[in-house]
Amino acid sequence: MATNLTPLDSVGGFSVENLTILNETKDLVNVNSLEIKNTNFSDKYSASYVLSGNTTDVLSLDDQGAQIPIPSSSINFITSHIIGVNNLGTGHLSIKQESVVSVDVGGSPTELSNLLTTIKDSVPSGETWTTELFDTGALNRFSYSVAKQGGTPGQTIKWVGYVQVISIEWT
Repeated sequence: MATNLTPLDSVGGFSVENLTILNETKDLVNVNSLEIKNTNFSDKYSASYVLSGNTTDVLSLDDQGAQIPIPSSSINFITSHIIGVNNLGTGHLSIKQESVVSVDVGGSPTELSNLLTTIKDSVPSGETWTTELFDTGALNRFSYSVAKQGGTPGQTIKWVGYVQVISIEWT
């Protein structure tokens, strides 16, 4: 966390660990996630994340498998845009997924509804690529599992997801 010991001089931008976070044209760059919260309403927020995965995987925030945090005692509207592309660039799947996820007092998430829109399906014949809500029972965590079945052995898929979570706590 940055501490302002002197008046902030933003000539050239603002950085953390010598990595630009706010550049000279006032663009926010090089951030892993973004949370927007109205200080008048501390029980509501919107957060955006970029997730990644390979072939058959759980999309994660990093290479350690970190998943999106969601608070206990909350209802969450989660919108994701997920795209997968094979290592030849000849097949891809682009989807938008909208989910309502409730998290109980103990932190257990439950998907209440899901709307899946396929934007473009160019999956090679003989293959099946899927995305779905991932829930292993981890408390206060949310992600998607992605999978490829069939096709040429050794063929890989790169997956990326942009996920927005709008959350409200009911307690």
